[in-house]
Amino acid sequence: MGNGVQESSVRLREDAEAVLAGAVSSKRDHRQVLSSLLSGALAGALAKTAVAPLDRTKIIFQVSSKRFSAKEAFRLLYFTYLNEGFLSLWRGNSATMVRVIPYAAIQFSAHEEYKRILGHYYGFRGEALPPWPRLLAGALAGTTAASLTYPLDLVRARMAVTPKEMYSNIFHVFIRISREEGLKTLYFGFTPTVLGVIPYAGLSFFTYESLKSLHREYSGRPQPYPFERMVFGACAGLIGQSASYPLDVVRRRMQTAGVTGHQHGSILSTLRSIVREEGAVRGLYKGLSMNWLKGPIAVGISFTTFDLMQILLRRLQS
Repeated sequence: MGNGVQESSVRLREDAEAVLAGAVSSKRDHRQVLSSLLSGALAGALAKTAVAPLDRTKIIFQVSSKRFSAKEAFRLLYFTYLNEGFLSLWRGNSATMVRVIPYAAIQFSAHEEYKRILGHYYGFRGEALPPWPRLLAGALAGTTAASLTYPLDLVRARMAVTPKEMYSNIFHVFIRISREEGLKTLYFGFTPTVLGVIPYAGLSFFTYESLKSLHREYSGRPQPYPFERMVFGACAGLIGQSASYPLDVVRRRMQTAGVTGHQHGSILSTLRSIVREEGAVRGLYKGLSMNWLKGPIAVGISFTTFDLMQILLRRLQS
């Protein structure tokens, strides 16, 4: 009798400990998700604001038939400043922030979750993932974020290539597009976006995580210095954006067809049109040199900010 009571007591205590451990683990998981969301949002906001003038200039060249050169890009920036003022260089950045804050928050948070899930699945729990799952985690994170925030990307592109008289604010863009072109236009260019984000996000996260892993292996230090993170992020941005750039040009053409005089078409028809009118290299890689300037800066800032925020929040929580 006494043994039975004792065994029951032990079982109850074990069950209570298991429930408590589960609650603590669940609370920790929620904190990690919130930490990733906050860090990702800040990382995206800082990175995009830093390169917004260059980004706007790149989009204007992508959606026009004008030939790109560094001299022409500088002239565009200079005359925009003269005619519309300094702050006009950040026109469309409010729409960018509305998009990039949830996009970056979702992407970074999703990446951490996909790393955890894939690590558990492949038996690498708590360790660096091997190359293939590392690439897959980045691609899935980018696809998830792009799918949930795409209409905001289209609105941002419209605001970047139109005068401020055409669209007064973000809501005005949504209203005019839905009224004049139909709601389906808000997802025009979505397919090339997803096709482009798979190699872009996959290679960016893969390169950054791989460089950190190599650094840890050869330096013996568990964490890189901030400037080293910036260099790793710059390399990640350079590789990721170069791989997906032609699809970026195609999606911009499709997104802005309603206001630039181009015909709405499929991915293939848009590709053929660009190649026929401007040539394969000059058309599909127009503005890439500017991307080589702004991309590494933006991605470097983004990854570095995310990592440092994660470290800071972990210290505050502990």
